[in-house]
Amino acid sequence: MVDILLLQTVSIAIASVGVFAAAIYYVLQLKHQNRMRRTDLLVRISPWLSMSSSELQQACVRVLNLEYTDYDDFVKKFGQLHSEKPEQTAILAVANYFEAIGILAKRKLVDIDLVFDFWRGDIPEIWEKIKPVIEGTRKKSSQSILVNTEYLYNEMKKREQRQ
Repeated sequence: MVDILLLQTVSIAIASVGVFAAAIYYVLQLKHQNRMRRTDLLVRISPWLSMSSSELQQACVRVLNLEYTDYDDFVKKFGQLHSEKPEQTAILAVANYFEAIGILAKRKLVDIDLVFDFWRGDIPEIWEKIKPVIEGTRKKSSQSILVNTEYLYNEMKKREQRQ
C-alpha cells in the first residue's frame, strides 16, 4: 500500500517544480520582451532604418559609383563629408543605415548570421569604398564615427573567412 505521507510529499515536490519552471519561463519572457522593446526603440529613433528599399538601393548605387582615390581626392571632388551634396548624403545614409544594423548586431538584438546571409557582399563592398572617407574624417575631427559600421564589416569578413 502507498503511504499517504509519501504521496503528499511527491505531489508537493511536483507542484513546486511546476511553479519553479513557470517562474523561470516568466523571467525569460520578461528578458525577451525587454530585448524586443530595445530593438523597437532603436528602429524607431533611427531615421535611416526608415528608408525605403528603393531609397537605400539608390544611395548604395550612388556610393559605389563614386570615383576617388583617397580622402583628399574625395574632399577635392565632393567637399567635406558633412555638407548637403548628394554624394555626402548618399554616403551618410548608407553608412548610418549600417551603423544602426551594427548597433543591433553588437548588442545581440539581431542575429549577426542573419545579417551576414542578407548583406554578405554588400557591407564589405560599401565599407571598403567609404573607408578612406571615414578614416580621413575621423582624423580630421578626432571623433570615432561609424565604429559600428566598421564592426559590422569586420564581422562580415570573419564569417566570410569561415566559409
